Amino acid sequence: MLRGLGLLLCALVLLATPARAVQPDEVLANAALEARARELSRELRCMVCQNQSIDDSDAPLARDLRLLVRERLVHGDSDGQIIEFLVARYGEFVLLKPRFSWHTLVLWLAPALVLVAGAGTIAAVLRRRRARGDANAIDQAPPLTAQEQERLARLVGADNAG
Repeated sequence: MLRGLGLLLCALVLLATPARAVQPDEVLANAALEARARELSRELRCMVCQNQSIDDSDAPLARDLRLLVRERLVHGDSDGQIIEFLVARYGEFVLLKPRFSWHTLVLWLAPALVLVAGAGTIAAVLRRRRARGDANAIDQAPPLTAQEQERLARLVGADNAG
């Protein structure tokens, strides 16, 4: 019984889809325009939440932006015109995926540069260890002195006795 409930709970969790913030009164009657509006909404950042699209956000500003996108679609604007309008009004930050341009070059190249720098650092450290002979430092440890061997024997004997 408990196992069945656990399986049911797992199935429900796996089948659950994220809830969207789009309200029924926002949905356009034209299915094609609504699909375009939803696609655009997934590409635009909520200026309040900042890490959510306006499609996912419940913030009042996100609702206003969703309505603005739909209004401009109904008036015949293309997707590009709507994006340009919102970028002109709110700046590049409104885009969840920033455009590749000169002023976003660091943003796009930084992950690759950090990865290359990390790999270079690891390679340099390994090369330096190999050159110094530290790679096999355990194999090259000096043998125990007679006093150390005697102490080790006492410690091992004490562990076996206890």
